[in-house]
Amino acid sequence: MASIFKWLLRLTGGAIVLALLVVVGLYFLLSRSLPEYDKQLAVSGVLAPVEIVRDHANVPHIFGTSDADAFFGLGYAHAQDRLWQMVTLRRTAQGRLSEVFGARTVEIDKLMRRFDLYALARSSVEAQDEDTRNALDAYARGVNARLNEINESALGRGAPEMFMFNAPIAPWQPADSVAILKLMAVQLSSHLENEVLYARASLALEEEARLQDIMPLAPGSGIAALPDYAALVPGTETLRYAALPERPRDPLSPFNERAFAGASNAWAAAPSRSAAGGTLLANDPHLGFSAPAIWYLARLELQTGGVIGGTIPGLPAVLTGRSGDLGWGLTSSYMDDQDLYIEKLDPDNSTRYLTPEGYKPFRTQKSIIRIKDADPVTMTLRWTDNGPVLPGSHYDLASVTPEGHVAALAWTALAGDDTTMSAAMAVMRASSVEEALDAGRLYVAPSQNLTLVDSDSIAMKTLGAMPRRNASHESEGRMPSRGWVRQNRWQGISPYSANPEFIAPAGGVLGNTNNKTVDRPFPLHVSFLWGDTQRVHRWRRLMQNREVHTRDSFIEAQLDTVSFTARSLLPLIGANLWFTGEAAPEGTPERQRQRALTLLSDWNGEMNEHLPEPLIYAAWLRALQDRLIRDDLGPLAREFAHPDPVFIERVYRDVDGAAAWCDVKQSSPVETCTDIARMALDDALVWINENYGTALESLRWGDAHQATHDHQVLGEVPLLRYFVNIRQSTSGGDNTLLRGRTRGSGPDPFQNVHGAGYRGVYDFADPDSSVFIISTGQSGHFLSRHYDDLAQLWRRGEYIPMSLDPALARAAAVGITVLEPAAP
Repeated sequence: MASIFKWLLRLTGGAIVLALLVVVGLYFLLSRSLPEYDKQLAVSGVLAPVEIVRDHANVPHIFGTSDADAFFGLGYAHAQDRLWQMVTLRRTAQGRLSEVFGARTVEIDKLMRRFDLYALARSSVEAQDEDTRNALDAYARGVNARLNEINESALGRGAPEMFMFNAPIAPWQPADSVAILKLMAVQLSSHLENEVLYARASLALEEEARLQDIMPLAPGSGIAALPDYAALVPGTETLRYAALPERPRDPLSPFNERAFAGASNAWAAAPSRSAAGGTLLANDPHLGFSAPAIWYLARLELQTGGVIGGTIPGLPAVLTGRSGDLGWGLTSSYMDDQDLYIEKLDPDNSTRYLTPEGYKPFRTQKSIIRIKDADPVTMTLRWTDNGPVLPGSHYDLASVTPEGHVAALAWTALAGDDTTMSAAMAVMRASSVEEALDAGRLYVAPSQNLTLVDSDSIAMKTLGAMPRRNASHESEGRMPSRGWVRQNRWQGISPYSANPEFIAPAGGVLGNTNNKTVDRPFPLHVSFLWGDTQRVHRWRRLMQNREVHTRDSFIEAQLDTVSFTARSLLPLIGANLWFTGEAAPEGTPERQRQRALTLLSDWNGEMNEHLPEPLIYAAWLRALQDRLIRDDLGPLAREFAHPDPVFIERVYRDVDGAAAWCDVKQSSPVETCTDIARMALDDALVWINENYGTALESLRWGDAHQATHDHQVLGEVPLLRYFVNIRQSTSGGDNTLLRGRTRGSGPDPFQNVHGAGYRGVYDFADPDSSVFIISTGQSGHFLSRHYDDLAQLWRRGEYIPMSLDPALARAAAVGITVLEPAAP
């Protein structure tokens, strides 16, 4: 027995030693790719030494004797910290993810090949102005200098992920950067899905008025009645109940659901509304959360002066930020730059489709997708005059496409002479509002609202190519239309002057929360779909509460968590429930309902992470909308996962008979809206009890509303996910200025998955007092201390200095890299 015990002890000790050796070995291999920031390196491609000063937060401050050398340094810094992210973005745009990830990403690659973004990016490089082409070339040389250093010095393949998903890395090309910018247009687009959903809802609902309830226009707008979709596209009547099974979204997919297609906040104050007498600008663009974040902070010293702000790895531009003279910020404009067309096939020859002039052959091209551990797939790409033909599985297009037809997409982002990169570079170099507005002429897609401030003035302009539509367009772009009808086709692009603009407003304050910006009739309407109908009310109140503003008041507004939606809807839906009914015994559903209503009655609408009321409110609204629509829409109800405040308000105010949603069609009794509100609250409390317990007073919104900065490919790997994912309890919600868009579905519907990955507030009374932050850290290497060092600051609503003073950057710098020209 003693001998057996001795051998067991030896085996256990050996296993422990072996495990330790494996861990040490893995750490050695993975840590080889950790960047060294304090060094001198001889590189090819620079004319003079380039200095990269990493400040205390690892923000690179890049100094070169020429603009080309500065962009070289940015390319090198991006590749040091975010190489895996850059390569993955490039593969996504190219439709080549499956070469690394196998069959998992084949459908993503197929869709990206249909858009042919990379070919369009290659042709667009030649359309850029000379300065931008030079910047793209220099940036690519900087990225490739880092790739050469990795290969020559055996630096762990550049990133830990490269060991797990090993594939050759091609040199960086200027087209790669343009392709990533086009990829952002994919991620920020929502009109395609919205058109399909509008058509599906039209097929599912019997009354036109109910369609206007569930997919309402922004308040204050009007539209002539549209034909129902079945009448517009004959043959769709039989598709009324068609629906595809629900598929989980792959984190690598750039195709977002419409709820996550883009959002943001920006506002500005003129000197007359600033306490210190200088202009102010706040901006927080909203995108899907990931680890690392999509944003990367950087400062460049150009010939026109220093610029600092948020960049996206792969792009040689500060997209939101400031110089010494100008501040600029971006918000999604929601311009309708997509139209879906139903194309009719020739019944005698399916290689042709109907046009206004008769049948015409598709433009076709073969494309081969190589798949890791599987045979390659060859697909035939097809284009019509309107755009690429899309598969029926994309956003459930098959459910609105009759037999003998296909769907094609017209989209401004599919331009082969896209000069958006040149516009971004020109804005970055501009020294005044007027210059930046003029630079916006080159901007194509994705459409954005550009908010600007210089020392004296403020302005906002919608950027992007706005399609020119015929006033007789059958669907006005709200749902798919017949591609062979001439009046439905685009008639070119509207002039830049037609894009909305607001320059030096009399009130001295302007802003955008993705709200409706103009009330113009079709076809100059800009959009029927807007990203916000709620946050703007809270923003207006905060701006009007003060005669003058400061940097700190702008920060306060940026971090505001009071829900206008909760304050306006709760009195409506609970009107006949507050303090009613008899006393109920402890432990009964009635008692739990009364406790919940008591909590909500004393609540001010603040979506604070430490409070129980936000969770009760959010669960109630979610259950309420589901109760209202499930019987009418059936399986289609799952597409409306987020409560729509305008829809709920229409129902409870009975706008145009909208209270009809409260009666359950399949039941004999006639339910009232009070009945549905009560049953929905009971549903919500049952769900809360099952997931968080019965002690309502002890609930924390932050436990349900965790920000999920998850690694796209390693985030679900057991054990490893605890090292690569960044999870944080957060305040805010779907409709607060501190926006934390919830997942909406699944076992954790209130997880915070989409929000402000970048925040910046710029004060031109004292520019070096400006501040910014990102939601994770600068490094994409999960073994780096800079992988998540900014995350807790971001969660707490704190910022780091945004100064152009070189001395401040050098103080407590984590390292200084000097890139010197290599000897000939």
